Amino acid sequence: MVSYLPKDLSTGKLHGHLLSAVAPRPIAFASTIDKAGNPNLSPFSYFNVFSTNPPILIFSPARRVTNNTTKHTLENVEEVPEVVINIVNYDMVQQMSLSSTEYPKGVNEFEKAGLSMLESDLVKPFRVAESPVQFECKVNDIIKLGTEGGAGNLILCEIVKFHIADEILTKEGIIDQVKLDPVARAGGNYYSRAKAGFFEIPKPLRTLGIGVDAMPDHVKNSMILTGNDLGMLANIEALPSKKDVDEFIAETGERYPDIKSVSHRKKHKIASNYLSYGDVDSAWKILLS
Repeated sequence: MVSYLPKDLSTGKLHGHLLSAVAPRPIAFASTIDKAGNPNLSPFSYFNVFSTNPPILIFSPARRVTNNTTKHTLENVEEVPEVVINIVNYDMVQQMSLSSTEYPKGVNEFEKAGLSMLESDLVKPFRVAESPVQFECKVNDIIKLGTEGGAGNLILCEIVKFHIADEILTKEGIIDQVKLDPVARAGGNYYSRAKAGFFEIPKPLRTLGIGVDAMPDHVKNSMILTGNDLGMLANIEALPSKKDVDEFIAETGERYPDIKSVSHRKKHKIASNYLSYGDVDSAWKILLS
């Protein structure tokens, strides 16, 4: 493993490592306006949600590494402390990328990128009409993290109103992640498309899972089961009873006629297959047979 002290790397090299390692990152497509009324639109991947009550989003337009100048977005929110953060989906990712071009101050990136300006209800900056989710925000604070190139400027945004496209909502009124189809930023020229890689992990039990430490030794020291497998197996409230195991084996006798006499390795392979389908209960019954 290669190890570094940040101070021993150039800012550019450090920047590259950070953005490649801390990935993927959601994208804040930030719409602002200057005191003269000129709109600006720019994407930032130093971004996330940090509070629900109050609802707070934070993004960070860093000082340019090349010449230590500041972004128009930062200058605009200092003049007019309002912003619309638009969520980027796959259908608009190329236009979003184009808007990141360093156009001169006063140039309208909405027009350059071919995106539609939609008036906001409570703030001055425009919304991106093509974005499936749009957050109108007031800027509560700007925290400057440094004065050199690469230093971030945390913009703390409180959501005052937000808009969700009907077509990405389920009948229960919940955002469907697949229909939203968000994209995220990685290092270099890389992005990731969430729609192509979504998977579910059940939240840990409120009643506490047994934990890996409570597993039989042959399970927790398995050469077959992965760390992810152990995590799934540990997220149960209690191990199946002997009665439950015996009933399961009786029901699946034709499929596994000699399961009680086979090696741990064989049982672990069968259990791993059950886990690949999310069937933790059956996996445990095989492991305990």
